[in-house]
Amino acid sequence: MLVLKTLIIVIQLLSALGVIGLVLLQHGKGADMGAAFGSGASGSLFGATGSANFLSRSTAVLAAIFFVTTLTLTYLGSYHAKPSAGLLGAVPAAPLVASSAAAPAGASGAVPAVAASTPGQDVPK
Repeated sequence: MLVLKTLIIVIQLLSALGVIGLVLLQHGKGADMGAAFGSGASGSLFGATGSANFLSRSTAVLAAIFFVTTLTLTYLGSYHAKPSAGLLGAVPAAPLVASSAAAPAGASGAVPAVAASTPGQDVPK
């Protein structure tokens, strides 16, 4: 599960950096980073409007990837696995053993139950 979370975090980080880069490259109303790299030029690889459409679609795809990875990380973070009993299935509770030697003389027949696996019971005092 840790490997899956790490992979999703890496994808989220790369998509966030991609969105930041693509937003900076897009042509805005004023002088922006896109003008420095020639995104407003009509002789670009995608043509005058082709680069704007390509950049905006790429930004939308990366934003959708970022959104999906965020929701996935939220789901994985709220998921709590149920404790497993291992290969044996359900582990039975420790049997309770009545100790007649520990009962006081004036007791009215009520014998306290002591777990058989209580640490320190077999150690002499």
